[in-house]
Amino acid sequence: MLRISLYLDENVQFALTKELRARGVDILTTQEGGNLSKDDMAQLMFANESKRVLFSHNKRHFAMLHYQWMTTNMFHMGIILSDQLPVGALLRRFMKLYFSLTSDDMKNRLEYLSNWK
Repeated sequence: MLRISLYLDENVQFALTKELRARGVDILTTQEGGNLSKDDMAQLMFANESKRVLFSHNKRHFAMLHYQWMTTNMFHMGIILSDQLPVGALLRRFMKLYFSLTSDDMKNRLEYLSNWK
């Protein structure tokens, strides 16, 4: 069972990155990937090339990209979207998802952290 590797969009709090890494989650940030200020399509493409699930607070844009990709038979490693919440709430929700879904489960999947309370 292969665990999810994450690519965090640039608007995700550093405190969440730190807490997830402390729990052994494999994370690459937009900053570390050298992708600051790139558009959403470029971010999703980079996540794909890196074999990582994209995590973002930009729900509307990435949900639209997901549906566009699905209608054109384009493949992605998965997208997780969330409202901006306190780090503790994000961490609890993500860890529930992390221990429930594998990287294979996430392929072409759009997940909202609000479903993982």
